[in-house]
Amino acid sequence: MRNLACRTDLPILMLYDVDPLLPQDRILERLEEVQLLIDALKAVGHPVTSACLETTDLTSKMQQYNPDEVIVFNCCEEIPGIPRSCALAAQKLEMLAFTYTGADSNALVLSQDKRRVKRRLEKAGISIPTWQAFSGNEASTWEQFPAIVKPAFEHCSYGITREAVVQTPAELAQRINFVLDELRQPAIVENFIDGREFHIGIFGNDTLQVLPAGEIDYSGFSDIHDRLCTFESNFEKTSLAYRLTSPRMSCDLNNNELRTLNDIVVQAYLATDCRDYARMDIRLQDGIFYVLDVNHNADIGPETSLVLGAKKIGYSYGQFGSLLVNLAAQRHKQLF
Repeated sequence: MRNLACRTDLPILMLYDVDPLLPQDRILERLEEVQLLIDALKAVGHPVTSACLETTDLTSKMQQYNPDEVIVFNCCEEIPGIPRSCALAAQKLEMLAFTYTGADSNALVLSQDKRRVKRRLEKAGISIPTWQAFSGNEASTWEQFPAIVKPAFEHCSYGITREAVVQTPAELAQRINFVLDELRQPAIVENFIDGREFHIGIFGNDTLQVLPAGEIDYSGFSDIHDRLCTFESNFEKTSLAYRLTSPRMSCDLNNNELRTLNDIVVQAYLATDCRDYARMDIRLQDGIFYVLDVNHNADIGPETSLVLGAKKIGYSYGQFGSLLVNLAAQRHKQLF
């Protein structure tokens, strides 16, 4: 139910990053995505100013703005030139006393290490795939196949290709070495849950609301190596994987399954210190829901499962963005 009264007069500073070293088409795509959100927020009444970060100097970029007068819509995925720096950007905003949307810096530090997230989920009693981490050339005792090998410190399926799914000890060793040597970070090996996959958004702080689930339909793929969300399927819009794995905003789960799924989403949100909004990636196999990933500050592009789920319960794109701004504004003493 929609139960949060949203102020649409709150002034917004849209903070986003663009790495000038990216290919020009990627830069244009990024600018177009941000502009869609800005236009949607303006359409519901918010005054919006934008700040594009193209260097490592976030502090200087923010000095021209007054933290008492704006809510920062934090779309800063990283500080250009500093890999995996979304938490650092949030830390700088906190040091400068800005109120911003989404997870705080501590939660973003947690989210950057999938090993720590998994331990949090396990401690909370939430089902996750069986897993093991490899940080060097230690001998593998892994015996469950098929398995999937993931880099420990990445998001957005970076480093995940169809070769990440392995079916033999030899393939496992080769992929672990790829993550260790090429991506230069620990490798996480998981039991590959070859079941139905759901992406479920959730928002709120004191009161939480789980959004309708989107299901990723892998029925078009007969090969197990293709039945997963890869970097290609997330971002390469001309690829077959991208075209065939968009979220389908309907699923035929029964009432008991939906209640169980929603309960797990809430538990995972709380266990991993999410704030304002997030998205959970969950697979169902043999009657058990397994949490694959917790996405703090999940993608809120207009065609993402998070936004499509909000649309399904009556929020336009701008209204949902406004809702997130209002959640953040409750932490701002001057404006709310």
